[in-house]
Amino acid sequence: MTTLKTRDIIALGFMTFALFLGAGNIIFPPMVGMAAGHNLLGASVGFLLTGVGLPLLGVVALARVGGGLDTLTSPLGRIAGLVLAIAIYLTIGPLFATPRTATVSFEMGLAPFVGNTPSMLLAFTITYFVLVSLLSLFPGKLMDNVGKIITPVLIIALAVLGSAAFMAPAGGYSLSTDAYATQGAAFAEGFLQGYQTMDALASLIFGIVIVNAIKAAGVTDGKLHTRYCIYAGLIAATCLGLVYVSLIYLGATSSNLAENATTGVQILTAFVQHTFGPAGLWLLAIVIMLACLTTGVGLITACSSFFSELTGISYRAMVIGLSVFSTVVANQGLAQLIAVAVPVLVGLYPLAITLIALSLLHRWNRPARVYRPVMLIALVLGLFDAAKAANFDALVPGWLAKLPGAEMGMGWITPVLAMLLVCGLMDFMADGKTRTAAEQV
Repeated sequence: MTTLKTRDIIALGFMTFALFLGAGNIIFPPMVGMAAGHNLLGASVGFLLTGVGLPLLGVVALARVGGGLDTLTSPLGRIAGLVLAIAIYLTIGPLFATPRTATVSFEMGLAPFVGNTPSMLLAFTITYFVLVSLLSLFPGKLMDNVGKIITPVLIIALAVLGSAAFMAPAGGYSLSTDAYATQGAAFAEGFLQGYQTMDALASLIFGIVIVNAIKAAGVTDGKLHTRYCIYAGLIAATCLGLVYVSLIYLGATSSNLAENATTGVQILTAFVQHTFGPAGLWLLAIVIMLACLTTGVGLITACSSFFSELTGISYRAMVIGLSVFSTVVANQGLAQLIAVAVPVLVGLYPLAITLIALSLLHRWNRPARVYRPVMLIALVLGLFDAAKAANFDALVPGWLAKLPGAEMGMGWITPVLAMLLVCGLMDFMADGKTRTAAEQV
């Protein structure tokens, strides 16, 4: 039985961190910080819960069941589980997250030097996805290529940027916007903004990538797979937390540099130019390029493995196909990708959070009788929230606005918890009656 050495565990953790640290992780925290201003504490806690806590729990959940997303969703039934899996893989893969890694790389890493034109975006995305596909064709080398080579360079660049945010802030705290007017409101808004990182969804597909990297290192013991996955998740969560805190603080203290900023791209660009001069753009380019590249490789690898197994198409053909498709989608532009993704994420996140919670809370006697009704409630309320986010208010029942937390976009939580309590008690009582009847016989 092979075991991993300490340096290999650290490399695995770095690989996991690099897989998660992508476009959304860089561009959204500064916007949260600038909007939160004096209330950045509440916003930071909310953002960390969905941006760090949920991904860590997702990795742990997959490590516990010892499989991929299909194993985690098995209590839902084959068809329902497959539909949910396809929705998650498409969202985190070729429809939104994967193309976004390319567009953010271009707008923050290259556009400041060559200009933001459609032709340059096309040339860049083609080059970017050629490189991503080449790295993805050899998934067994991920820990070596990403964890031991690319990520250390990325961490050094991020450490320089994060240290500058605290040691040389650009100014005082910005004024809190209406959405972040109180610490409570800031917490709720930060929680919802954490959806944009897509990391909770990513954790449900990266878990199998991490396990495969462990297997490729020669580890065959299932218990060690679980242990090393948890170690990797903890390392990644720590690194992600440090990145988020520094970027949120950077945004909260940079309003004088980018008063009319509408994206985190503008805030970060203004900060590095102010702090480091023209050389700062090169630092930012290195951070963005490496962060997005590693995430892009992880997403293409995971999605190609899933759809290859589902369709029977070879893994290599799927890598090339998804890379080409992602190139086409990426050329729609960053603003368009973000706008379309919001309703989808608002609809999917209640399902992802509920699924992770169900898998961690208890070893249910009959998981199906708990999972199915609870996930159904999460689905219905998630769809209503998605309709509201897409401005289809006419489709949303008025009583939903009266639910606790509805004003903050978290009205789905109370009904899901209520259904979980009812189904959990029924599951416990039904098992108790079964045991009593067996004992009487």
